[in-house]
Amino acid sequence: MPPTPADLAGRAYADHTAAAYRASGQVITHYSTSFGLATRLLGEPVCTRVRAIYALVRVADEVVDGAASGAGLDAHRIMQALDEHEARLEAALASGFSTDPVVHAFAHAARATGVGTDLTRPFYASMRADLQVVEHDPDSFAEYVFGSAEVVGLMCLRAFATDGADTPVAPDAGLEEGARRLGAAFQKVNFLRDLADDADGRGRAYFPGVDLDHLTDADRDALVADVRADLAAALVAIERLPASSRTAVRACHDLYSALTDRLARVPAARLRTERVRVPDAVKLALVARAVAREKRRGR
Repeated sequence: MPPTPADLAGRAYADHTAAAYRASGQVITHYSTSFGLATRLLGEPVCTRVRAIYALVRVADEVVDGAASGAGLDAHRIMQALDEHEARLEAALASGFSTDPVVHAFAHAARATGVGTDLTRPFYASMRADLQVVEHDPDSFAEYVFGSAEVVGLMCLRAFATDGADTPVAPDAGLEEGARRLGAAFQKVNFLRDLADDADGRGRAYFPGVDLDHLTDADRDALVADVRADLAAALVAIERLPASSRTAVRACHDLYSALTDRLARVPAARLRTERVRVPDAVKLALVARAVAREKRRGR
């Protein structure tokens, strides 16, 4: 029996979606070796969906962090490009289709896991803040971290919770709190690691009340303590995640914990000039430890 037009259309949509997910995977592989390594520990379809989520937010982040400026766009046109990106995303969330592969993959994953504009709009609001705010107070900092990082943790959590279910599964409040705290920790660590790029290259000061030109070891210690509190709170929730995602999330947690420890040992003055990183060999060892821990747990 020959295929019907509906059959052919369904196959074309499936092919387009598969290609979109592969494109998202390439974006993540290019930009983040650590995250790319950790996501390999996720089960399917969680892995593919989480990669799609991170690819979308990474592209939007690149718009405000220099890629658009490097192409010659002025501030007004950069803001317009970000607005257009969000508009394409919301149209795809509504229709399930986009000609932009990264947007299409995100929308497909979002519709399957219950991610909606309640999470995407705060994210884009924080991206706009990067184009408008150069120094944060406590309120704007909390709002920025929520939109730029905590909602991404919540998006991923919905993918974890839904796993292979036919309809979205809503995570409980405890898991949501853990996802927010882990996202916040990741963002704050990134701020500390990227002080030179943000302050000198982009003219941004994220930490409220901290004089980056006279950063002290006491300032560094207070910021590190805040990150460690977030990581500790997140760890409680990680232990309750489904097996299909627990190992990968624990590996990410441990990678950022190791980076935090390294940042804590660097004199504050050097944080403005030195980008601290975890060596690849250490990253691999931390991932292997997370895998071994999960194997012991499954016995």
